Amino acid sequence: MLTLSLILLFLAGYTGIALEHPLKINKTAIALLLAVGCWILYSLGGQPVEETLGGLSEHLSDVAQILFFLLGAMTIVEMIDSHKGFSVIVKWVHTKNKVSLLWMVGFITFFLSSILDNLTTSIVMVSLLRKIVSDKHDRMILASSVIIAANAGGAWTPIGDVTTTMLWIGGRITSWSIMKQLFIPSMVCLIVPLGVQSFFVKGKLADSALDQKSKTSSEPGGIIVLILGVASLIFVPIFKTLTHLPPFMGILLGVGLMWAFTDLYHKGKDERKHLRLGSALSRVDLSSVLFFLGILLAVGALQERGILTSLAQGMDKTFSDKRIIIYIIGLLSAVVDNVPLVASGMGMWNLTDFPADNALWEMLAYCAGTGGSILIIGSAAGVVVMGMEKIEFFWYVKRVSLYALLGYTAGFLVYISMNTI
Repeated sequence: MLTLSLILLFLAGYTGIALEHPLKINKTAIALLLAVGCWILYSLGGQPVEETLGGLSEHLSDVAQILFFLLGAMTIVEMIDSHKGFSVIVKWVHTKNKVSLLWMVGFITFFLSSILDNLTTSIVMVSLLRKIVSDKHDRMILASSVIIAANAGGAWTPIGDVTTTMLWIGGRITSWSIMKQLFIPSMVCLIVPLGVQSFFVKGKLADSALDQKSKTSSEPGGIIVLILGVASLIFVPIFKTLTHLPPFMGILLGVGLMWAFTDLYHKGKDERKHLRLGSALSRVDLSSVLFFLGILLAVGALQERGILTSLAQGMDKTFSDKRIIIYIIGLLSAVVDNVPLVASGMGMWNLTDFPADNALWEMLAYCAGTGGSILIIGSAAGVVVMGMEKIEFFWYVKRVSLYALLGYTAGFLVYISMNTI
């Protein structure tokens, strides 16, 4: 009865998160209520209090590492943005040809997303498109390519997507292996849709649109902050390899260095208060951090109860080939948030049966990271672009979803041709 109650509560919470907009209730609130509710139910299972508290403490320790990493990374990105460091990207675009611009935007987004999170990258790139593309239809096509490129680019590095970061911090993957194994599949996932979309973007941009390109220079110290911030993010995997300390320690090192630098650089200049790290911290999206906290703790309660292990066993009986299971998880991530999907996968399969860098974990990173591109509501990148450009759900389904699915499937097939479980 308790197990059934836990499952029903989790499904109800999941439904509430999916229906966030119709219900007018923030998904973070639902996730936090879900987490507390799941652990309350679990505590009523008759096991000793010490066992319940020990399980909660263990999961909280694992979750805290992910949350501190995200907080540090988001703070660094906010510091770069406040110094207008991303404005340098505008200067990279010098073409009037729409097809060339499509590929240029796609590749810039792909590589930028590999070192930033795909949400921030999408905001930066759509803001760029608004400056250089005046036609609404052309901009919607280009913005849809940003969604695909941001998700594909985030999947192949340990710091590019929150789900890949979860697998990395959880010891399921290592930085060099995931980059080596997923770079080509992720690139294929991008190239296939771009190749198809090239047929829908023809001609040249109007001169008047190009004349709108932003001439705004970065804030004082902007270029240095950009270099220092990007270097801090890239250094995290190196830091982990050299010290064997958790990744969140590496990201906190970067935050500390940037904090010290900006305090010294802007010392005595009251007009630059908005450029200091304290100001950047006030703009960090704490709602997203608390959402991850709620979801991961709720999944932890299911794991402690043994529900995820039973689910894994059931899926193994239904599908003997785990490649099918992982592929389906990727499709589900187009409808359901990929954070709980990956968290569930980490609870379903253990490191004893599937050690670090096993093909199962790498496929999970790829599928959960890129499958969300199939629907515009399937990823944080899609949701933010949908809001910024007012792209309709069914327009995306009609014009983009099939090509995103083709790219997702092509990348998946490329991966399994390179590896076996």
